[in-house]
Amino acid sequence: MSHTFLKAEKIVNQGLGMLNREIVLPRVVKRIAAAEFSGAKNDTINVRIPSILEAREYGWRNNRSNPIDYDELEELSIPVQLNKHVYSGVKVTDEELTLDIDSWGEQVARPQIRAVAEKLESYIADAMENATYAETVTYDGDETGNISGIYETLVEARSILNKANVPADQRYVLLGADVEAAALLSPNLVNVDQSGSDSALRDAVIGKLAGFTIIGNCNSIPSEFAVAFHPTAFAFANVAPEVPSGATAGATSSYEGLAMRWIRDYDPDRLQDRSIYSSFAGAVSVEDGRESYGALTGENVRAVEIEFTGS
Repeated sequence: MSHTFLKAEKIVNQGLGMLNREIVLPRVVKRIAAAEFSGAKNDTINVRIPSILEAREYGWRNNRSNPIDYDELEELSIPVQLNKHVYSGVKVTDEELTLDIDSWGEQVARPQIRAVAEKLESYIADAMENATYAETVTYDGDETGNISGIYETLVEARSILNKANVPADQRYVLLGADVEAAALLSPNLVNVDQSGSDSALRDAVIGKLAGFTIIGNCNSIPSEFAVAFHPTAFAFANVAPEVPSGATAGATSSYEGLAMRWIRDYDPDRLQDRSIYSSFAGAVSVEDGRESYGALTGENVRAVEIEFTGS
């Protein structure tokens, strides 16, 4: 019986590569890398919200008796905290390693990496589901194929984002399973293959409509949940822990928005290997809506919640 033994770096990279078309959300939101957390107090960084000013007018050809008015610059921020330590640990006995495991990558690494990746993605999904949205639109679709409202719904969401000055590029619509099923009936959807896209998300992308790339096949969100958003609407912090010097083998790697560490050592008292994958993470809704030119309202204006009323 032959066994496949890989170097530590190859094991991590191979496993993350297997998830290329399975884990979606980390690739469509703002990502915050490890370097930004170096020395950060309380493991927290702040996403900077630029100052907003309103121009004034000075009286035309006036007598210059009154001075101009000066405004105060006020930058605001949204905190992003690295506060989750995700891991998957398994033990492999001498007998299993010798007689049962044909491929460490397939039989050990892949299930572990899958478990950690799904947990990481769930933090982004939670941030989306629990966000406070400034605006909500309604999509009315049912099992009889009443899908006439999908285009109108996304046009309304587009208008809302336009008025909030959200960038027009890279806008997405994320659909839960029930919403996706209704949307797939729409004759308005443009198939990605027909549009010539070579996106790495092609397996999850089901079409384009009203300036949005529409993403389905994502079971990390509730089946009746949907949201239209720009990547900056949500921030995902992800850092691979350092490999400890006491580990027999280990490596860190980052791939398509996910960073992980793998370590492996041997327990001689119980004659078994220990394999552990782990990652630090945190995710937030960027709720930077303002009252005109004033303080933050605590609402996400870079995304629009879609209320699905189908049955």
